Amino acid sequence: MGPGGVATIIASCALMIIALAVAYVIIRVGRLIDEAKASLKTLTDEAAPLIDEVNTTVTLINGPLKSINRITKNAEDLSDKVNEVTTSFINKNSSAVKVAGALLSAASMKKSRSKKKAE
Repeated sequence: MGPGGVATIIASCALMIIALAVAYVIIRVGRLIDEAKASLKTLTDEAAPLIDEVNTTVTLINGPLKSINRITKNAEDLSDKVNEVTTSFINKNSSAVKVAGALLSAASMKKSRSKKKAE
């Protein structure tokens, strides 16, 4: 056997090793894909009921939130009406409001004077 025959044997052995390495990698990638597929199926099977439960929970929470929204809206309307009545009263009876303010000022001054005397 000459040098060409030895080189052919070495080249064929190297090619066989490369082919075995590629086959090994392909087998490992195939197993990885199978595991990923199984994991994805498990995740999908477990996520569907979880999504249904979340949907039910959100629906149950939205009911009371709608009631709270209505109550808040009614309180806002009541506050607006009280504000309108108060503004209307002040605008129509400005002299009465001034007298009431003066009386309150006098009462607070009298109270502060009586505290100073007590000290």
